[in-house]
Amino acid sequence: MTDRIKSLTVILDKDYREDDIEVLEQAISQLRGVLKVVKTPLNTFTSEDSINRERIKFELKEKLFEILE
Repeated sequence: MTDRIKSLTVILDKDYREDDIEVLEQAISQLRGVLKVVKTPLNTFTSEDSINRERIKFELKEKLFEILE
């Protein structure tokens, strides 16, 4: 049995200006299984916080769509 993975963290080779990585952000968001791409400014919250929020939103949307069907 294999382990389950809940997220991938991409570490950039240096700090980039926000507008310089826009194309990279859009490309990553197009990959299968990606719910959201979060840019993490220096000295901010952990990615675990964002992961939990996005999963809760995703689960709620799925349940809502089930109800509407």
